[in-house]
Amino acid sequence: MGYTKPSRARSLPHVMTALAATLGLTGALLSSSAHAEGKISIAQQFGIGYLILDVVQQQKLIEKHGKEEGIDIKVDWNSISGATAMNEALLAGALDVVSAGVPPMLTIWDRTKGKQNVKAIASLGSMPNYLLSNKPEVKTLNDFTDKDRIAVPAAGVGFQSRTLQIETAKLFGNDNYKKFDNISVSLPHPDATSALIAGGSEISAHFSSPPFQYQELENPNVHKVLSSYDVLGGQATFNVLYTTQKFHDENPKTYKAFYDALAEAEQIIKADKAAAAKTYIDVEKSKLPLPLVEKIVSDPEIDFTVVPQRTYIYADKLHEIGVLKNKADSWKDFFFEEAYGGAGS
Repeated sequence: MGYTKPSRARSLPHVMTALAATLGLTGALLSSSAHAEGKISIAQQFGIGYLILDVVQQQKLIEKHGKEEGIDIKVDWNSISGATAMNEALLAGALDVVSAGVPPMLTIWDRTKGKQNVKAIASLGSMPNYLLSNKPEVKTLNDFTDKDRIAVPAAGVGFQSRTLQIETAKLFGNDNYKKFDNISVSLPHPDATSALIAGGSEISAHFSSPPFQYQELENPNVHKVLSSYDVLGGQATFNVLYTTQKFHDENPKTYKAFYDALAEAEQIIKADKAAAAKTYIDVEKSKLPLPLVEKIVSDPEIDFTVVPQRTYIYADKLHEIGVLKNKADSWKDFFFEEAYGGAGS
């Protein structure tokens, strides 16, 4: 499907040693992750949703803004697949900043409230995720049967599953929010994309994301059943960056340089979307055709912005159905104050 992992994906010995520490193999390793201003380790996942970070990396914007703060910043870029591994590495002290969808971020915010106090730094942009099917008779959620299988990256817990649960609770009641968990299967986006396009397998639906949903919709047998924007009432944040209170408080200059770099990357993308599309291909070593990436970056439904949009809907609804123990009064409860400047939600 034209998907390749970027060269940035490599063995992460410092991540793995710190994860070993969390398993009790050694306690001394945790102290090695503590550092003074001027260092930041960042992990991202794969896909167009991380374009802001691709621009930051390519143009060395953290280093640039660090110099404006009077410090030289060493940046360590990593790629990890999956929010669970991200969260484990963050809590182990192996990574300073990680990234995932809004629901996984809210899960770790909820879990660490009053302890490590993990909060979001910024949005990486708003983009819809489509629930797609290759069965013409499946036009709404009501049309799925026990024979169908919905592919998602992390069944029951990931962005796509949580979004589906919110819509399911709306349609069938809060007690039935897990109704479609029984027919959901965990499958990476590239594999799910191949299965849905090929047909003939148990996979009859895929809660997809860019760029994969664009590839799938090029097949005449695939159609859209639902958009995450339908569930959330409009344009909404997909992925976010997050960190611990400790890193935020102990590294004010590094943190500011990072946030300013993100904000500048947003402006760079909006000023020249064709160039931004090429940046994605170059940094991610993507095999996708440039015109397709340009189409995605220019899609009016997509906004590469650091300003959070409709994130509170997730916090409110996931608390309502019992996924989150802590109730947030507003989106500002789970974002650090640097993000308050924009018209967030």
